[in-house]
Amino acid sequence: MLSLIKPLLVNITILFSFTFNANLFFPFQTKVPISLKQKVIYGLIGSFGAFFCMLYPIETLGATNFDLRMCAIIILSLYGGWLPGGIVLVSVCLVRYFIGGQFFITGIMVSIAAFLVTIFLRRYFLNAKSRLLMGSLVVICYFIIYITIIYFSLNFLKLSFYIIYFIILYLTNIALIFVIENLIKINKQFEEMVYVDKLTMVGQLTASIAHEIRNPLSTVRGFIQFLSTDTKDEQLKKFSPLILEELDRTNNIITNYLKVSKPEPFQLSVISINDVINDCVQLMRPLATYSNVTIDFENKEPFYIHGDEPHLKQAIMNVIKNGVESISNQGTVFIDIDHDHSNNIIEIRIKDNGKGMTNEQLKQIGLPYYTTKSKGTGLGSMVTNKIIRELNGSIEYESEVNKGTIAKITFPIVK
Repeated sequence: MLSLIKPLLVNITILFSFTFNANLFFPFQTKVPISLKQKVIYGLIGSFGAFFCMLYPIETLGATNFDLRMCAIIILSLYGGWLPGGIVLVSVCLVRYFIGGQFFITGIMVSIAAFLVTIFLRRYFLNAKSRLLMGSLVVICYFIIYITIIYFSLNFLKLSFYIIYFIILYLTNIALIFVIENLIKINKQFEEMVYVDKLTMVGQLTASIAHEIRNPLSTVRGFIQFLSTDTKDEQLKKFSPLILEELDRTNNIITNYLKVSKPEPFQLSVISINDVINDCVQLMRPLATYSNVTIDFENKEPFYIHGDEPHLKQAIMNVIKNGVESISNQGTVFIDIDHDHSNNIIEIRIKDNGKGMTNEQLKQIGLPYYTTKSKGTGLGSMVTNKIIRELNGSIEYESEVNKGTIAKITFPIVK
């Protein structure tokens, strides 16, 4: 028994070691597409992991070579796709060919089967609400093919060996999925910490200079109003409204900065998210109509959250406004609410069919001073993100150039 478990434990240690090392090279993420360079590096790291696993097979089984190299193929194919999974597969097949033996064709067949099954089910795995459950289904489907291949290719070994081997193979795959999913969450939390640190820096800067800027602006505005009332200068009368408008816009920008650095206190209560969105839609319809854009929202069953209604309206209206302004010609902003029963959260999806954003632009959304608009300041998205986070929610963006953007806002539900 120990002679079976010992090499498998060595294999497990190797796989986890290479998993953490891969995360050090390129932190695991889900929202950012993997570049070609990353896929190749992941494939090479997975190949080394599989190679070291093959150096420590279960030696008590004679001419056969049982190890956990299939885990590297399955995990790389699930998360990286056909390229990193294919690199590992080719590497494994070459090494198994050079190892030789009467069962090398069987070894290559089970490796190819792992790759094909995983690639076939990968789409369902990535879209699954519970990747652990879907990962279990992928591994079980592979086991059926694996057992069928070795049943017709090998003399059947002891039942106790198969029980131990397949249990450990299953648990290793599931454990790797669990670890990778948690590393993704940790990486996301780290990015949020960096984001919050940038907001804190902006808050400290704005708190120190905002009032100093506001005082001379108020003085200038007062003198412009005073001079424009009794003046005979036609030019001053003509342009004073424009000057006052620009001064007010500057004052609004400073107000937005102050809301980031020192927001108004929240008055939390149980509010209907449906009523909030309905009010936002009614308030934004004139702007949408003026821009030749339709806002599409259908009421569903009522959902309730703990929140501050004025602040939440401000955040949602900012997202809708961004969607409207991203549409150059006729278009639609779709708003939908979905209930995730397993996590007891609601997801508000605000989707537009506007110009969209590149991956680099997506990474910058919500950061100070960043905007994709010619006349924007980037403060609207920053204030929106801050409000949603302080209401114990989260916001994420998905976008494709020339196809549109989806903003996903989630909140925990109260009954």
